[in-house]
Amino acid sequence: MAETGLATDRIGKDPIGKLLISFSVPAIIGMLVNALYNIVDRIYLGQGVDPLAIAGIGLVMPVMMIVMAVSMLVGIGANSLFSIRMGERRHDEVEKIMGNAFTLLFLIPAVCIIIAMIFMEPILRDIMKAEGKVYEYASTYLRITLYGAIFGAMSPGLTHFIRSDGHPKTSMLVQIAGAVLNIILDPIFIFVLDLGVAGAAWVTVISQFVSFLLVMGYFNSKWTRLRFRVKNMKLDLKLAGAIVAIGFAPFIMQFAMSLVGMLQNATIIKYGGDEALTAMTIFFTVMSIVIMPLMGIGQGAQPIIGYNYGAKQYDRVKKCFKLALLALTGFLTIGFLVTQFAAGFCFSLFSKDTGSLRELGIVTMRICTSMFPFVAVQLLGGQFFQAIGKPVQAAVLGLSRQIIFLIPAILFFPVLFETFGIRPVFGVYWAFPFSDLCSSVISAVFVIREFRKLDKIKAAIIGI
Repeated sequence: MAETGLATDRIGKDPIGKLLISFSVPAIIGMLVNALYNIVDRIYLGQGVDPLAIAGIGLVMPVMMIVMAVSMLVGIGANSLFSIRMGERRHDEVEKIMGNAFTLLFLIPAVCIIIAMIFMEPILRDIMKAEGKVYEYASTYLRITLYGAIFGAMSPGLTHFIRSDGHPKTSMLVQIAGAVLNIILDPIFIFVLDLGVAGAAWVTVISQFVSFLLVMGYFNSKWTRLRFRVKNMKLDLKLAGAIVAIGFAPFIMQFAMSLVGMLQNATIIKYGGDEALTAMTIFFTVMSIVIMPLMGIGQGAQPIIGYNYGAKQYDRVKKCFKLALLALTGFLTIGFLVTQFAAGFCFSLFSKDTGSLRELGIVTMRICTSMFPFVAVQLLGGQFFQAIGKPVQAAVLGLSRQIIFLIPAILFFPVLFETFGIRPVFGVYWAFPFSDLCSSVISAVFVIREFRKLDKIKAAIIGI
């Protein structure tokens, strides 16, 4: 294959700060627009349909997160391998990585969707304890969005390649296009066509399909020499295994988040009812405006770290991580301040309620974000190890928050709080800052140890 490194060569040469800005800012903008779509979507439903519609969508999000987990499994795994091979200048393998990723992004979500369709009712009723209006809203939204879930997995999974091909702005535009279309069509489908929650779901499907078409359009354009070729879509088990191994950490982290979400929702309904579930869903919607930029910074840093790691430029790897860590800390601190001092305003965007629901929503935001300024290293640590092709360490860091700390805390804290006469649903809320703090300490230890290893490798290379 002809050399494709024209746009990627600068990753190993340009100043790290300039690169991180050029790669992260488009990703951040794209993520922010996506976050804005989620916020506008829920504002329409909460203000114009029913606040319980927000709870219904929140209830099915863990199921949809499984599809997103598959997208991350393949997309991030293949993207990390892609960046490392580009850094090593092994360009002959790049298109094969892309082709295998395309096939995996079709097959694995298809299986997940079929399973979700078959077991949708027991998942919602028996596992998540959904009843009444919340169940009606949840089942309607989930059934429709599953129709287009393959495109919901393929579009973000393949968009990673556009960024790593040296065109982060194009990647941003693809993300923005789908989100803007969603924002435009939402009021038409929800209100004009009077479809309510079903309208929001159909708009999601349409937007995901359009985003997929735009991704495929890029890889058939003059802007890149890379192509999705049929011959490369035949699965190479060794290559597919490598993709899955590297992407396993973000997958298991997202999958664990899905399981935690199911457990969390069921526990909240048990101790706080639909009102508490609505408050928590509003909190997560508000937090998307903070979390999405963090993901954008991580996505921007990943090809820079992977390329320079492959090129054995370890000082650049460390510098990129430190700058990204500083940026993440800044965003998290802003999110902390907003939720602590403007929680009431944030809540009022989604509901006109001025009573107990509002009070619970404000308390939820303040408790759950109390450790935000300290968790940047936890959020970036896993992505760092993914970028350098070390899936085991990345998986451990991903699991530390969700499995080791958060799930036990969600199960134990409500019982503990109830024992001391405190409203038990608050125990679910305090589980989040507890797990944030503990997992951040572990992540810091892992990253520091890896930096020391890189220093030793560098010293051995130059003969010191």
